[in-house]
Amino acid sequence: MIKLGIAPINWTNDDMPELGGDISFEQCISEMALAGYKGCEVGTKYPVNDRFLLKEKLNLRGITICNQWFSYEFSTKTFKEVKDNFINQIDFLNYFDAKVIGGAEVGNSIHGQYNIPLSNRKPGTKENWKKLTEGLNELGKISLNEFGIKLSYHHHMGTMIETMSEVDRLLNETNEKYVNLNYDCGHFYMAGDNPLNAIQKYIDRTSHIHFKDVRELIKQKVFNENLSFLEGVKLGMFTVPGDGDLDMKPIAKAVHESNYKGWLVVEAEQDPYKANPFEYAKKGYEYLTKELNF
Repeated sequence: MIKLGIAPINWTNDDMPELGGDISFEQCISEMALAGYKGCEVGTKYPVNDRFLLKEKLNLRGITICNQWFSYEFSTKTFKEVKDNFINQIDFLNYFDAKVIGGAEVGNSIHGQYNIPLSNRKPGTKENWKKLTEGLNELGKISLNEFGIKLSYHHHMGTMIETMSEVDRLLNETNEKYVNLNYDCGHFYMAGDNPLNAIQKYIDRTSHIHFKDVRELIKQKVFNENLSFLEGVKLGMFTVPGDGDLDMKPIAKAVHESNYKGWLVVEAEQDPYKANPFEYAKKGYEYLTKELNF
């Protein structure tokens, strides 16, 4: 019951529009399908204001939407503003029969700022933690009870929740019925944690999975030279499963041995002019199916 999807950020980067700016939406989803994937996440080039047209174009290629990033901004906006935006997005995802909504708290993040190094990230304040955990509980309740969609929080470099200790706190301070995890092996590795330990610890609370690989030399360069998250992406710190330095086989084994049922999504943002998106999407798909048995 594990289905394979891919994120459009491998073609066009939402935070750096210059990466893949000339790649069309149609090319993106056509190459997703050609590489073998059955699901995708949502990018800025998707015609989200015309749901019928979007569904028609996806159906033509045998692809469905499985998740969409949501920018929680509890630290900088009122709960009502966040809630209204959240419900609009849940309604959109429900139209496509998606079962999870992703995203992270970004009101106090630096992950989208090109000139601010990852080392400048500051931990969340007591007030922001309270706003986040209480807000997620409320939104997760609405999402699950009214739409049957699970809130799947994405730990992410440059945001207030990067490390396993921060994920522990998030999960301990939220309702397990309403708040789940969007596990990402690449982000745990970048945060200095062991991705295998993380999947083993959190798999029962995980409702969505991102698989990406990490190039160790570029990871070291990012921290040694005090670079930003986006600078690291542009240099190629992430890549598709099987193309980097992570030992992904034991991580995949832990997923297979669990009761996880849902999507496993390749999210390996790179510079598409250095790493041809279709070639890398195909390479990742073949590794997932032939080597990791998904």
